Amino acid sequence: MLNIVLFEPEIPGNTGNIMRTCVATHTHLHLIKPLGFSLDDKYIKRSGVNYIENCKYTVYENINDFFAKNQGTYYFLTRYGHKPHDTFDYSNPDENIYFIFGKESTGIPREILKPYIDHCLRIPMTDKVRALNLSNTVAIVLYEALRQQNYLDLLRNEPHKSKYFIEGDDYEM
Repeated sequence: MLNIVLFEPEIPGNTGNIMRTCVATHTHLHLIKPLGFSLDDKYIKRSGVNYIENCKYTVYENINDFFAKNQGTYYFLTRYGHKPHDTFDYSNPDENIYFIFGKESTGIPREILKPYIDHCLRIPMTDKVRALNLSNTVAIVLYEALRQQNYLDLLRNEPHKSKYFIEGDDYEM
């Protein structure tokens, strides 16, 4: 099972976008307090549109609360990572995998990362940018894991007939 963990997220729009991504991929979202917003925040609802009610998420009081309640393999996305995100094996769909992302302003504290240094990842990029947007980073890493798992039960075609569908055509647009 794939899981996204947000350590002390600060920007409601990012979390709303991540909630939508989690719904789209059957991924559980874990939020570690303090949160920089209320989960009732209008910005979360705007970013997540009407998908948020389908998001499976859990809120934790702190990182120790999260670790105590979740067993599996932890991967940390951090500027201190030296291994690209696509060099790890996420292919076992029965393994509980947790991708842990830090707060937008400062990331994940070094003291949390230190015991897991071999599982610290970084998305390759130029020296002109320190980090990508949090919701983009979540999508990149999550879809790499899903690719390795052959996307499991995710739909590969639009589930609804397109407004451009023409009766009698062999294809839909």
